[in-house]
Amino acid sequence: MVPAPEDHDGNEGGGGDRAAAGRHTWDDGLIARRAHRWAGGRAAGRPGRPARAVDAVGAVGAGRPEEGAPGLSGGPADFPGEGTGRRAFGGPPYAVYEAGARSFATGTLRPRLEALRQLVGLSRSRLEGRTLAGAARVLDEADARARHPYGHTVVAVAGATGSGKSTLFNALAGAPLSEAGIRRPTTATPLACAWTDHADGLLDRLGIPAVDRRNPGYPYDPALRGLVLLDLPDHDSAAPGHRERVDRLLGLVDAVVWVVDPEKYADAVLHERYLRPLAGYAEVTFVVLNQVDRLPGEAADQVLDDLRRLLDEDGLALGEHGEPGAAVLALSALTGEGVGELREMLGRLTTECGAAERRLSADVDGTMTRLRPQYVADAGPVGLTGRARAEFEDRLAEAAGAAAAGRAAERAWLRDAEWACGTPWGRLRGRAGRAPAGGPRDSGAAERTEIPGARAVAAEAVTARPAVEEAVRTLADEAATGLPGPWAQAVREAAGWGGTGLAEGIDEAVAAVAADRRPVRPVWWSMVAVVQMTVLVVQVVGVLWLLGAVAGVFGGPRWWMAALLVAGGAAVGPALAWGSRVAARGPARRHGQSVEDRLREAAAGCGRRRVLAPVEAELARYGEVRAQYVVAAGGA
Repeated sequence: MVPAPEDHDGNEGGGGDRAAAGRHTWDDGLIARRAHRWAGGRAAGRPGRPARAVDAVGAVGAGRPEEGAPGLSGGPADFPGEGTGRRAFGGPPYAVYEAGARSFATGTLRPRLEALRQLVGLSRSRLEGRTLAGAARVLDEADARARHPYGHTVVAVAGATGSGKSTLFNALAGAPLSEAGIRRPTTATPLACAWTDHADGLLDRLGIPAVDRRNPGYPYDPALRGLVLLDLPDHDSAAPGHRERVDRLLGLVDAVVWVVDPEKYADAVLHERYLRPLAGYAEVTFVVLNQVDRLPGEAADQVLDDLRRLLDEDGLALGEHGEPGAAVLALSALTGEGVGELREMLGRLTTECGAAERRLSADVDGTMTRLRPQYVADAGPVGLTGRARAEFEDRLAEAAGAAAAGRAAERAWLRDAEWACGTPWGRLRGRAGRAPAGGPRDSGAAERTEIPGARAVAAEAVTARPAVEEAVRTLADEAATGLPGPWAQAVREAAGWGGTGLAEGIDEAVAAVAADRRPVRPVWWSMVAVVQMTVLVVQVVGVLWLLGAVAGVFGGPRWWMAALLVAGGAAVGPALAWGSRVAARGPARRHGQSVEDRLREAAAGCGRRRVLAPVEAELARYGEVRAQYVVAAGGA
């Protein structure tokens, strides 16, 4: 750590002078390193300084281990006059840092940050960049903070001009490090006091120049080991840049000690600009009523009670269900009253190694609260139901004319059955009509049986284009129900893109299905046709027989048999045709239903590929994002 100018606090001289004069100043670790080398020289029999001088210097430097000494890696770091096994600040130098790192690695913050990172990545194409900017800043801040030990706890002392924060800063540091007085503003640049030799990286990140870095006064308080204390400029300063520095550092530190005085503890700027917006950071916030020595009698208790009332309105007080609140206490930095209690609180905060994690957790909480409208809607369950999917497919089938095509196919089947099973005389009369499906005379008969229906369906699909568009809009509205605005818009856009050209796609699918499958001619149609031809032959024989009998060619009394053959053929043929029509109704209905089902499936399949699949993909994406939001929000 780079030492500050010696005349900053008005204390000069070496360790012996400090011991003799009873005055203390900051130590940059150089004295400790010299004492360690001198002690090693004396142990080796080399001439050293007089014992008194060495002990005096060693006593001053005992609070700082030598950089690279065994004590930094967990081994013994002995100092003159302190005995073996005594380390800087009273314990293993890195134990608290390692504990802080482990608390972050195994705690609840890491999965929340990972979920937030996934959330931001999945949402970039759906939300505006400025909406995710806050979350990105939190992730960057967490990454930057994670590069430094969580065993270091950065606490800022903030307050208004004249509140006595610099005096309190000096009282906690045990040395007059920060200039205190009545000049406005008193503190122009932030000062840092670190109870550790390894805070340079943190201070670089905070933008504290080396000239403004201090060490606490000797003797060091081992309970504060790992603490980095900042004295911020006055937040109400009229000097340019002071408020911006305060706001920037308040966004980086792990905890804040707000110092208020009896005159300005209810200042609206303090409460509206700082305390109320930072209510989510109550766990790492201390509110100190300073200068209570100026209040007579019970006035201090009355002011403290009123301060607690204001903090309760700000949301910083203890929650009604026992949620942690800001620590509130009264003290006098000038007389030292209550300073010890604050020092103990800061010591516990530093020893726990959790302030940085709690601060980052509060950052994530605030981000999740601001992002909640983008991911959570209170309109009930979301997603497509089976009923909505079925209704969409039914609308497409209706728009494609599947039911009409099925009825047309049923009528065509009946006509084909009538033609195939009818009397030969009837077929001769209807020869100009359609040939039987699959008949031997026309290899394209089946296509002609189906194509007219396909043309009808295609024509109806063109005329039913508004019905297709209405079906897509209805599906999009139902799928977007209950979704937050951005995701509802994404679902509607996916449905709209898929709906473009859907009518034409249905036309093609229906035409392909209609031309793909030829109806199978039942065997019994051929059998009936053979019988009909046999009846025709019998009738012809009977007629010829009658003609021969009339002309006297055949003669004999059995002319009535010929008449019976003619009459029987005339009766059997129509009866067989009628029975065939009756028998064909069931197969005709099944054939018509089969055609309708195939066309319905063709239309529904086209709708599923073009519209339902993209919409369900968006809903699945939202489900994944929603799950990540729940994790990032702490399971809320």
